[in-house]
Amino acid sequence: MKKILLFVVAMSVMAAGLPAQTMEGRFDGAKMRERVKRLSADDFEGRGPGNAGSKKAADYIAAQMKAAGIKPGNGKSYFQNVKLVGVKVDPATQLTVSRGSNTRNFKFGDDFVATTGAQRSNVSVDADVVFMGYGVDAPLYKWNDYSGPAEDYRGKVLMIMVNDPPATAEEPNLFGGKALTYYGRWTYKYEEAARRGAAGVILIHTNESAGYGWNVVRTSFGGPRSEILRAPGSKTPYLDLMSWVTNDTAAAMMEQAGVDFEGLRKKAATRDFRPVKTGLRVKIDLNAETSTFDSPNIVGKIEGSDKALRDQYVLYTAHWDHLGIGEPDATGDRIYNGAYDNASGVSAVIGIGEAIAKMKKAERPKRSIYFLFPAAEEQGLLGAEFFAQNPLIPLNKIAGNVNIDGVNFFGRTKDFSALGSERSTLGAFVQEVATERTMTLEGDMRPEQGFFFRSDHFPFAKVGVPAVSLRHGDDFVKPLEGTALEFFSNYTAKYYHQPSDQYYDWWDAAAMVQNAELGLAIGLKIANAAAMPRYLETDEFADADKKRMGK
Repeated sequence: MKKILLFVVAMSVMAAGLPAQTMEGRFDGAKMRERVKRLSADDFEGRGPGNAGSKKAADYIAAQMKAAGIKPGNGKSYFQNVKLVGVKVDPATQLTVSRGSNTRNFKFGDDFVATTGAQRSNVSVDADVVFMGYGVDAPLYKWNDYSGPAEDYRGKVLMIMVNDPPATAEEPNLFGGKALTYYGRWTYKYEEAARRGAAGVILIHTNESAGYGWNVVRTSFGGPRSEILRAPGSKTPYLDLMSWVTNDTAAAMMEQAGVDFEGLRKKAATRDFRPVKTGLRVKIDLNAETSTFDSPNIVGKIEGSDKALRDQYVLYTAHWDHLGIGEPDATGDRIYNGAYDNASGVSAVIGIGEAIAKMKKAERPKRSIYFLFPAAEEQGLLGAEFFAQNPLIPLNKIAGNVNIDGVNFFGRTKDFSALGSERSTLGAFVQEVATERTMTLEGDMRPEQGFFFRSDHFPFAKVGVPAVSLRHGDDFVKPLEGTALEFFSNYTAKYYHQPSDQYYDWWDAAAMVQNAELGLAIGLKIANAAAMPRYLETDEFADADKKRMGK
């Protein structure tokens, strides 16, 4: 009779089109979808850091964790408060660019967006403009755009291109070849310029270099921005001006300077580039509304079953914030609900926790499981960065980090990717999960967009924690059609960081479950592994890993 029952179960699983070894039956797809619907509801006000709706959302997530059987992750609390400074620049602000008596004014939103890192409400910048190429100092690649005298950049406004210097036929792997490195990210450009004592940075946007249109820059950087509050007496360097301009604005500025813009771009792609004094002067008065507030990381844990290993952890991350209330779209909608990005990821990780909490004692993972829903990811990975610098669990006890930022709701796929899996011994576990499910493990399908550096696993990678970011595939079991195809095909252009990223009833719960189950399976392999995963010796994070582990 037992054999018959096992056969019936196996046949039932096969009939559903699922590999027998999956744990998808442990998830409640309807509940996952309902969580996304609730988290992206209008009364949560787009979960903007510090707004009234975000506080309701945080309480909701904590309540869902408690109901799922996930215990508090900070003593008796589900919260780790992150103190932030909010800055909202007056949209009437103008950028004034002059060369001698020739003066031009540029319009906020249409031509440029700007904020300040000074963490005060009134900041004035009046400084010379220096074209800084890619603004990169990378000893590994023997590249240094800052190799000239410090006077070239100290106290200046630096005009910088985003992305990496391009690889060449002679050096096809320069700066990762087709794959974007951290040197190409806007965050790095700001950080390096601040370290060099610049007054400000103007980043030049192009759709090709950024991987998204100006509409994303306008909504993401033209509205309220937040930073971690600096402690009194902090020596952390900052920029008075952090800004983006359209390519047309940059071209107009270079024309005003009498400089060959395209010639500058080409020169910047060589090692012998040196900063170029444009003869331009930038003046901008940044009048901003500033506020100080707490926006919590939301934390929980499930204790491991093995006495020898339960003081080690598998860390799941999924940011819970979005952009809040901002500039209206063509329909007048001002709420940036962030359903796909990232209410879906939060729902998936809660579902993973719920599945683990319901496991029988003999099935429980050996290592403990820690859940972190970071705050203010959209502001620059702030919550994750804060946790990595102020950990509630020892960094040297974290076996690995699985991050989920956007969950598949289009339809089941035959493939998936785990960004960063090739960097550490986590890669073997990820491949096992793919093989067991007869799925194809893809590499980074858009390496030029640098997704590895754009979500909450990255602050943990920087401190040496082996980390992957789970992303769904695009080889669909059933070809997409209708609304699902339209959304998938036009996500970046029409939905990414727009009010239209909201919950829709056509979402495929089975696809969400498939995606979440992959995260569960990878986490369990890490939790039950004999040894702690480590970065490969050849990887850029190997030294940080050794420092973290003391060896």
